[in-house]
Amino acid sequence: MNPVRVLYLAGSGRSGSTLVTTVLGQLPGFFAAGELRYLWRRGILENRPCGCGLPLAECALWTRIRADLPEHDPTGIAGRLVERLRLRRLPALLRRHRRGRPPVPGHPDDTHLARLYASIAEHALPGPGEGVVVDSSKLPPYGALLGGLPDIELYVLHVVRDPRATAFSWRRRRPLDGGADDRLMSRPPVWKAALLWLVWNTATVRLWGARPERYLRIRYEDFVDDPAGTTARITGFVGATPGDLPFPTPDTVRLAPTHSVAGNPSRHRTGVVEVVADTEWVTGLGARGYAVVTALTWSTLRRFGYPLRRPAVGPASTKATVSPSPVARQEG
Repeated sequence: MNPVRVLYLAGSGRSGSTLVTTVLGQLPGFFAAGELRYLWRRGILENRPCGCGLPLAECALWTRIRADLPEHDPTGIAGRLVERLRLRRLPALLRRHRRGRPPVPGHPDDTHLARLYASIAEHALPGPGEGVVVDSSKLPPYGALLGGLPDIELYVLHVVRDPRATAFSWRRRRPLDGGADDRLMSRPPVWKAALLWLVWNTATVRLWGARPERYLRIRYEDFVDDPAGTTARITGFVGATPGDLPFPTPDTVRLAPTHSVAGNPSRHRTGVVEVVADTEWVTGLGARGYAVVTALTWSTLRRFGYPLRRPAVGPASTKATVSPSPVARQEG
């Protein structure tokens, strides 16, 4: 059986992974699957919208994929995944990794996970051994679990963003799955957002940073500065040829619907979208919040090339918003 090539976006939330995933999903041979660790609960149990806009149970592609899965208990799989990937298990996971053992102990549910990726490859990729499944689940323990599954060829794309920006983004009130959803995404306080940024980004480096052939780190800020160049770099990393890139101009991208199963509601945006840096946080994050996040993350800030001081922002740099014109703006 040909291995399934999986490009796993790892790191912390609100770091631009949705934008990167959606852009990659426009390339021939790349399938933007979204946050697949949520498939069992959000997709199957709650029937939330696919990236194409239909409830997952009504999406023809996901209907074919799910038909290939063996009989299973989605409630049980979802609950056990949460338990297996809890933050408190991270120290033991890293110890097993250092000792050359599987970071996440095996479980009978892994059969269902392996079959899921094989089914996606069969129905959504060009052919056996071809194409790339883009999984933006982000959580390093889930990536470590995938890396231990049979017939998965894992590549890790570590997407990082200034933690002051991510902490500010988490404080925004956002519908869970778009404007029609009255449920809101979680809004952790800035100190918790900073600690999660530190833990998950540090864990990502420790798990894969010593394997440059399977690990690539990009900064969200560099992606929005040069979307086409960064996209070409990512495709080369996984051994693919980018072909025609979906960038009509250096700072816009043309987005068609994807079939992502979960993620930031911006995954539903389509059409010509302007790729711009969301810099509202530079002035919007208060002095106390800025100081707290910087103090908690300062060592890793410097490692990733971010300044300790608050950067200057010009009058033209504003929050990315949906424009009333045919060109919408896309933030990470």
